[in-house]
Amino acid sequence: MQLLTSAPPRDLWRQHDFQLLLGGRLISQLGDQLQFLALPLLVVALTGSSTQAGLVLGLQTVVHLAFGLVAGALVDRWDRKTTMIWCEIGRASLTATVPIAAGFGALAMPQLYAVAVLNGVLSTLFGAANSSALPNIVTRAELPSALGAIGAMSNTLRIVGASVAGVAYALGRMVPFTFNAVSFLASAAALRAIHADFQQERATARTSLRDLLADIGHGLSWLWRKRVIRTLALLDAGDSLRYGAGYLLIIMLAQRLHASPAQVGIVFTGAAIGALLGSLLAPALTRRFPLGALSITMLWVEALAFPFYAIVPTWWLLLVVAFAESVVSPVYNVALDSYRLAVTPDALRGRVTSAIDTLTGGAAALGTMASGALIALLGAPTLAVVLAGWLAVLALAATVSRTVRTATAAD
Repeated sequence: MQLLTSAPPRDLWRQHDFQLLLGGRLISQLGDQLQFLALPLLVVALTGSSTQAGLVLGLQTVVHLAFGLVAGALVDRWDRKTTMIWCEIGRASLTATVPIAAGFGALAMPQLYAVAVLNGVLSTLFGAANSSALPNIVTRAELPSALGAIGAMSNTLRIVGASVAGVAYALGRMVPFTFNAVSFLASAAALRAIHADFQQERATARTSLRDLLADIGHGLSWLWRKRVIRTLALLDAGDSLRYGAGYLLIIMLAQRLHASPAQVGIVFTGAAIGALLGSLLAPALTRRFPLGALSITMLWVEALAFPFYAIVPTWWLLLVVAFAESVVSPVYNVALDSYRLAVTPDALRGRVTSAIDTLTGGAAALGTMASGALIALLGAPTLAVVLAGWLAVLALAATVSRTVRTATAAD
């Protein structure tokens, strides 16, 4: 039985519930992008410290890594739809305190730190519930198309988001925060209007610390026993380590080629366009080829493309490499996520999703933190070659793994 091809997918764009889910997600994401640019600028304006700006931005990642497993266990116990709605209302309220405090002349750093931490908790809960709910909104056969559509729209926002964020901040320091607060409320309204249940029926249960720890252990045990998901998750974490280091690496390589700040931005825009193309191609490729073949091919394409970062002589060729290399990841992610969501029982989906997100997010954060020191030690071109070698090791490991080679969408 083919989980991802057992029935022809319907037209997702005509499905009321999916439209609401996607629309609410996108307007909330746009608000987040506006705030992501505005927040460090606001911190620097208040304190003059880039260190504090980086710390505020990093808090949400730290909270996600620390709280991720607990969030997964909670959304497997709680009503997912209600959880998501209240998370959006909570994030709207927290974000709204920033322009309100600024209006009264009372805005200070302790408040921004508190907003960052609490928003991080709510964002982690929301993300775990959101990923777990998708297979209850669309059918298994529609998962690749749904994930591809979400990725395509998200990457479109990446392309236009920076420009919109700059314009919004130019209109006023508090405009991005006000817009983000409203976007959370719009997302909550969209979620409230969805008719489908976000989970299968389950008995309500008391939630204690011991229960949560037992649930987390159960989820991790189930994940460890699933060889395909476990093996591909470890390979994905290895790829995320490289991804985390890549952002600063590309900036430093562009500067070596005497690229202006505007040209550096164009390079990342090219990468976003490549990711958009990959998201559009992903559903068809996921249905056409086995999961294992896609995983191995994508890792080898990344490994073979990455050395060109070290040798291109101009910034616009750097853009070409960034574009080509960025096409690959969305295809791999849609194939892997479609398989994982299809085979994971609904009652475990929050824990399994959060465990994998924590693993890959932690690897990306480690790569980001290590990239500066590695560039200083090795130089940007040498680090590009080292990362290419790392990708080749991952691709070789996938190639020789019988678990990966034989992975399909079979039940």
